[in-house]
Amino acid sequence: QSQLVESGGGLVQPGGSLRLSCAVSGLTLRYYAIGWFRQAPGKEREGVAFVSSSGSEIRYADSVKGRFTIAKDNTKNTVYLQMDSLEPEDTAIYYCAAERTFAGAHVLVRDAEYDYWGQGTQVTVSS
Repeated sequence: QSQLVESGGGLVQPGGSLRLSCAVSGLTLRYYAIGWFRQAPGKEREGVAFVSSSGSEIRYADSVKGRFTIAKDNTKNTVYLQMDSLEPEDTAIYYCAAERTFAGAHVLVRDAEYDYWGQGTQVTVSS
């Protein structure tokens, strides 16, 4: 019923930028907390950016703080991850995830807390 479709990944040079998009269908985005996760080869999946359902709380992993920006556009039912000053260490498959929460809920930072996941999009940072 619900689907997340990601796009925007690709190859970029160090210091460059990419904007990932996650188009959400089958649910009303304003009721869902969103997380962006990534997984590099040989590494565990890690959360990178999170936003509460209301949009009032946002949290980033230390490794991306100041470089990545998460945003929800409820009118378009789309979530974005703006990635600036990309580094080779950012190379990974990036996933968006959604979970219904309620008024006043905080961000969700554990991947096990999310029920809906996108298919992932590859981001490669290399010169």
